[in-house]
Amino acid sequence: MKIGREFLAFAAVGVIGLVVDVVVLYLLAPLLGWYVARVVSFLAAATTTWAFNRRYTFAASAAASRSIWREYLGYLATMAAGAVLNYGAYVLTLHWVEGRWAAALGVVLGSLAGMSANFLSARYLVFRSHRNG
Repeated sequence: MKIGREFLAFAAVGVIGLVVDVVVLYLLAPLLGWYVARVVSFLAAATTTWAFNRRYTFAASAAASRSIWREYLGYLATMAAGAVLNYGAYVLTLHWVEGRWAAALGVVLGSLAGMSANFLSARYLVFRSHRNG
């Protein structure tokens, strides 16, 4: 089942994005604060996952006829629903959980909250061209 393989690959790429997200967040939070740093870390993670998903998860569907910048910006735009869920879960976690790793937990919970919306957006909106069924 192709969609199952794609979802597993998308989830594996998501783990890579999660690591990028947490590392960038913890590096930038002392300079920007937890909320602004989270926006930057999310963009870093989204850029990372776009590159990996383009190369591995949806390689057969990556739009060769489209500009790479248009595809990238389209990816970021279609991730908006997942981003709202992601950031909302992150903010709620920071408000409800105390401790050194509260922000990392928020990133994990946010990533899980947005994953399905992001997968469907990526599969059916961004990487849909040249799809064989």
